[in-house]
Amino acid sequence: MANKIRWGILGTGYIAHKFAEALSFIPDAELAAVGSRTQNSARTFARQYNVARAHAGYQTLAQDPDLDVIYIATPNSLHHENCLAVLQAGKPVLCEKPFMVNSDEAEEVIALAHEQKIFLMEALWTQFIPAFIKARQMWEAGEIGEVRLVTAEFGYICDRTPPAPLYNPDLAGGSLMDVGTYPISLAHLIFGEPTSIAILVHIGASGVD
Repeated sequence: MANKIRWGILGTGYIAHKFAEALSFIPDAELAAVGSRTQNSARTFARQYNVARAHAGYQTLAQDPDLDVIYIATPNSLHHENCLAVLQAGKPVLCEKPFMVNSDEAEEVIALAHEQKIFLMEALWTQFIPAFIKARQMWEAGEIGEVRLVTAEFGYICDRTPPAPLYNPDLAGGSLMDVGTYPISLAHLIFGEPTSIAILVHIGASGVD
């Protein structure tokens, strides 16, 4: 087998664990390093998944010379600065959704990736589900006729115990930033850029939708 792709994970929260578990099923992938805000958290994560190097700090992971690509698994509010740091270190980036919290951040990160000629991608797993791919092939081939309307819902029961990140506005929490990306990406894939946007929102007690 050819040399494995050496991955680093930036962050040690829930989604980082899910990614580490999934990566273990990929024959040509190796989880080589993890970075966290504290050495203890990084070491605990590294022991659980048999990771060779545990970095205390996001910047030190970005600077690790023995990594081919870095997956960003930090809270939404940190995606912008983390992506910039990794790209500036010359590393390809797979960033957990939501990619950024606003268009200004997205444009800056994308511009840097173009400038550096480095791979940059949002980790939107629904785009790769076999049923989703098949549906896309069907509407692209015209098998279901002209698409005029998309109605999409995505939801689940989550932990509401403070200070749950999804309910924390300082961490860019809220349903739009969490699961709203999925139905929006579906509509965008079919119809392209919207000409107008209308929103009906309920803001909860913690200050997020």
